[in-house]
Amino acid sequence: MTDGAWSATRPGLAPREVATHCPYCALQCGMTLREDDTGVSVHPRQFPTNRGGLCQKGWTAAELLDHPERLTTPLLRDPATGELRPASWDAALDRVVTGIRAVQQDAGRDAVAVFGGGGLTNEKAYALGKFARIGLRTRHIDYNGRFCMSSAAAAGMRAFGIDRGLPFPLADLGRADTLLLVGANPAETMPPLVRWLTEQRRNGGRLIVVDPRVTATARQADLHLQPLPGTDLAVANALLHIALTRGWVDRAYVAERTTGFEAVRRSVAAWWPARAEQLSGVPVADLEETARALGTGGRVIILTARGAEQHAKGVDTVTAYVNLALALGLPGRDGSGYGCLTGQGNGQGGREHGQKADQLPGYRRIDDPAAREHVAGVWGVSADELPGPGVPAYQLLDSLGTPDGPRALLVFGSNPVVSAPRASRIEGRLRDLDLLVVADLLLSETAALADVVLPTAQWAEEDGTMTNLEGRVLRRRALRPPPPDVRTDLDIISELAARLAPDEAAATEAAARFPADPAAVFAELRRASAGGIADYAGISWARIDGADGVWWPCPTEDGPDTPRLFAERFATPDGRARFHPVDHRPAAEEVCSAYPLHFTTGRVLAQYQSGTQTRRVPALRRAAPEAFVELHPDLAARLGIDDGDPVRVTSRRGELCAPARLSAGIRPDTVFAPFHYPGAGRANSVTNDAVDPISGMPEFKICAVRVAKA
Repeated sequence: MTDGAWSATRPGLAPREVATHCPYCALQCGMTLREDDTGVSVHPRQFPTNRGGLCQKGWTAAELLDHPERLTTPLLRDPATGELRPASWDAALDRVVTGIRAVQQDAGRDAVAVFGGGGLTNEKAYALGKFARIGLRTRHIDYNGRFCMSSAAAAGMRAFGIDRGLPFPLADLGRADTLLLVGANPAETMPPLVRWLTEQRRNGGRLIVVDPRVTATARQADLHLQPLPGTDLAVANALLHIALTRGWVDRAYVAERTTGFEAVRRSVAAWWPARAEQLSGVPVADLEETARALGTGGRVIILTARGAEQHAKGVDTVTAYVNLALALGLPGRDGSGYGCLTGQGNGQGGREHGQKADQLPGYRRIDDPAAREHVAGVWGVSADELPGPGVPAYQLLDSLGTPDGPRALLVFGSNPVVSAPRASRIEGRLRDLDLLVVADLLLSETAALADVVLPTAQWAEEDGTMTNLEGRVLRRRALRPPPPDVRTDLDIISELAARLAPDEAAATEAAARFPADPAAVFAELRRASAGGIADYAGISWARIDGADGVWWPCPTEDGPDTPRLFAERFATPDGRARFHPVDHRPAAEEVCSAYPLHFTTGRVLAQYQSGTQTRRVPALRRAAPEAFVELHPDLAARLGIDDGDPVRVTSRRGELCAPARLSAGIRPDTVFAPFHYPGAGRANSVTNDAVDPISGMPEFKICAVRVAKA
């Protein structure tokens, strides 16, 4: 964590500065950008989430603004040489429009698909969903946030009737008497959050971490449970079993504020601690100690993250921890509750306003007739013109270029060649397309495969809003305009909508329907979300500017926003939360003699997501230059592997090759690799593409592999 400043030389400019937010994770740390003759510098500012701190990623974020590898002109693939070559915007957009028309004329409207990103502003996410539905008239749109919070979102919806990562302010973490982190490693994924963990322990609270690795976060914990990957659900059911037998369930809360408890009580009766220990490897004594801390503490918070959620049973796993929280009477109680740590910068807002295959703005279901009528009215079309639900991200990607799947894909702010499970297969699907269009600021591995690459503005070059992990809507402010031949995503969407129109009059109407001005887009977003679960109707840019953000739901401009949910009722028809019985089931792929080890993935401190941006920052590249395979010294000894040796990890889907990194902090039956790297070290060449039947979340966090010295 660093409170200094970094600058890049950009001479001859008048000094100016803006207050904005970091372009990376969902913590959305406050920062000030300053530009003068010495260049652009980053200065942390006192904002409630980061309180003046930044991690190394945020501190070096401005380095990408003038990066030598930045895309500054459109690129078109030369049919003669197969190479990407610079082109004019007219030529690039004409190629996109011609390709879309040809594909849709031949194979129908659904033959074109859109794939978005959890880093797009609310305005861009909204415009992209609208463009897919009434510009392209396709049902096929989803986004990389499906690989992030979808399991927690589905669990939250079925338990609480609402999906907001944290239903309380982040500052509550510092007041918790007991804080349980399940599958979360914020010390590396969002370091400024650790200040709240430090404050929590300084105030006498207990931190308990559930993770198969001794991570930087686990090393700070008072108690670390180290289960076999894929057994978090069994651990949760055992904790509830203990709470029941010890009398720690809040019976009055359960009776007054919930339904369905009896079925859950019966289902966890079979999860005695010894059974959970045999399955997960977590000792009975640690389970008892954890349950006691949760059941007898004053203010108790349970948080889940990707480690628990990125499984083919991710929804049920999160549900098990929600059941535990409800049984203990935590949600809606001051200083207590259940929450999820969102990953991507706008992972929350990005799914609320139309990028998900089954949703319309305001977190409305696209198959709900009333929702369709409302949104269609805002968009000025008939509800009958709106397409139906599409398919989740992996199913969409895996269908590309197949006889029944889309033949053209538009990608905004995502890099599935690195980030998708079974990535070699998805790379092949992208190569099979008739048309691949990628809008990005750098030539990602996905953009390198594209027929058309469109250069886009960076976070410091455009205005907009983001919604952080608390559901707090924030303002992103432009420091300067983008380079001369670079456009914003909103510009691109507006221009494509106009060019796809059948005549000049329709083109003018389309351009007006898809404004490039983010303020105009946000004003329309407010109307489209009004009355929905994620209601932004009362949130204006001016109101955000007058405070440290505004929490949704916020239905009226002169009414309150909602930092805390569930104080009086849940967002269900009867106001009660729902228990759901869930049971452990094995991973989609179990170990065997041919593939005897468990493989799991995660992040490292200096890199972010697919690494398209962070791998190009020299300081971050020096800190984490390449992929690695972490394995226990005992396992390495059995395999004849020394620290630093090249090793090959092989699954039924592919392999990765990277240097070995020996660590006593990982289980001897498990190996780990970070997922930020392409090429031979691509972890997602190995991962399993089995998906959760409810959320569509792939099973990133466990599969069966064998390991050998390369």
